[in-house]
Amino acid sequence: MEQYQPESLSAAQAAAMRRSLASGRGALTRRSLLRATGYGALAAGSLAALSGCGIPPAKREGGGPADTDHSAKEKRLTFSNWTQYIDVSDDEKSRPSLQDFTRRTGIAVKYTEDINDNVEFFGKIQPQLAAGQDTGRDLICVTDWLAARIIRLGWAQPLDPGNLPNAYANLSAQFRRPDWDPGRAYSYPWTGISTVIAYNVKATGGRKVDSVTQLLDDPKLKGKVSFLSEMRDSVGMTLLDLGKDPGAFTDADFDAAAGRLKKAVDTSQIRRFTGNDYTADLSKGDIAACLAWAGDVIQLQADNPDIRFAIPSAGYITSTDNLLVPAGARHKTNAEKLIDYYYELPNAARLAAYINYVCPVDGVRGELSRIDPELAKNTLILPDKAMAAKSHAFRSLSADEETAYEQKFAKITGA
Repeated sequence: MEQYQPESLSAAQAAAMRRSLASGRGALTRRSLLRATGYGALAAGSLAALSGCGIPPAKREGGGPADTDHSAKEKRLTFSNWTQYIDVSDDEKSRPSLQDFTRRTGIAVKYTEDINDNVEFFGKIQPQLAAGQDTGRDLICVTDWLAARIIRLGWAQPLDPGNLPNAYANLSAQFRRPDWDPGRAYSYPWTGISTVIAYNVKATGGRKVDSVTQLLDDPKLKGKVSFLSEMRDSVGMTLLDLGKDPGAFTDADFDAAAGRLKKAVDTSQIRRFTGNDYTADLSKGDIAACLAWAGDVIQLQADNPDIRFAIPSAGYITSTDNLLVPAGARHKTNAEKLIDYYYELPNAARLAAYINYVCPVDGVRGELSRIDPELAKNTLILPDKAMAAKSHAFRSLSADEETAYEQKFAKITGA
């Protein structure tokens, strides 16, 4: 287990977090813009939470840390997730899948949309976890790099396969063995997040754009290209284009990819680095081609027939948002039952139909067809074997690597 030391943000990591809060995946919901109210205070507070000292651990109702599972006597659980990352009723007053889970199991779910950014959320729960206290949450959903850190620090509970028969059987092969949790002993993916190339066929003059080389070098695209402000996505896609494995690259490989990106910035080939805010420019044609997240592409295509996507022959980057049970959680078995519930095919289909990200559940196509036949055909939601074979995960980074790489990337993006 990694020995825990109080963590502070390097300047590069703080800049990366600001990018995410301002324009990255943390800035927009999976379906629509986050409500702006209070967001600036949230961003400032999260930086203080991670860089400050002496944060008092939050007290858990009922006394000291939870050493045992209270699921049998306490038919409830608390689930922390991202905003609008679950199915919602037409009147937006209920979450049908959670209601069905409660009706079936008798387990009440306190569902909290209190994750706006991975770093900010880690700042909330880190003091309790470090002190061996219950965070007040039984299930959390965090992106793979943070899931890796929590597991490495010993702050996630190992899952009981006996409570996860559907999850164990139905998890797609593509997601079974991440380097940070081989065999999924501590986590199961909520969704996959694919980084692809998107382009506006009207803005490209009818030409297809299907490689990072085109984005970086094609003079006809000069000034009309954007890359993502998330380092793992932009560098990872460039590594693939260089013939390097994002799951096993060296410092020299990283520097080669960073050098390619810097050259494209210096020559004004790349217009800017963005989060989800590329969507408006791409739809209007101000950006002709870009790196994009698959969920955004699906939603853009619903409104604009000129939006296309391509999977480079070199491959593409896939990350995951993952469900974990934090150390000290009081209702581990109840949380495992909820994880397993979302790996039942009808429930997985309902979730995929609403959020439009990659479904990590095998065999769900038939159920999704009953909800929306077009979504069931969409390889951005259900990758076929050929597409899945091209997916690559960005390898886990040490704390020193993360700081060094973010510093280099920040110089390129001007953050």
